Amino acid sequence: MNQPLPFGAGRNGRPAPSDLTETMGKVAHGDKEAFSALYDALAPLVFGIVLKVVRDRAQSEEVAQEVMIDLWRQAARYRPEAGAVRTWAATIAHRRAVDRVRSAQAVTDREHAQAAREHTTAFDEVAEQVETRLESEQVRRCLRGLTELQRQAVTLAYYQGLTYREVAETLRTPLPTIKTRMRDGLIRLRDCMGVTT
Repeated sequence: MNQPLPFGAGRNGRPAPSDLTETMGKVAHGDKEAFSALYDALAPLVFGIVLKVVRDRAQSEEVAQEVMIDLWRQAARYRPEAGAVRTWAATIAHRRAVDRVRSAQAVTDREHAQAAREHTTAFDEVAEQVETRLESEQVRRCLRGLTELQRQAVTLAYYQGLTYREVAETLRTPLPTIKTRMRDGLIRLRDCMGVTT
């Protein structure tokens, strides 16, 4: 088979459209000379269609080359009664070009979505850390506003996970007194933190 010409170039002696059906039949039987003639006849058409859809010359050349390979591989599938060879080639070229554009768009969409997720995640983590730090500072400030006995009871219950009874035993204070201290302390904390019920 002769070396294919660049897209847009042609040779003298291209097959006439009526001869393309016969040429395609030969290509279907593996005739490399026939494929060379088919290539010369259809490459400019294929490239033009692909370029209109893809709009990037380098990618269009790649897609057009893939279409020509498809024509070689699928030549046996061509049916003259379904339409002209040029129409069949144009259809394959258009489909391939659209697939390339969709594929490129899908990649771009995935990259944008990933970048958005990463940006949002980073922002959310920072915002969450700042919010947690501010809340912690507010809790510490509000705890300083409690009496010593209230602060001890609340700290043992909420930061060390002790029950009312365990807090009472730790502080050697009657259980009803602990419950009162904790209730009063929690009310003051709620008011200090601006929590509404």
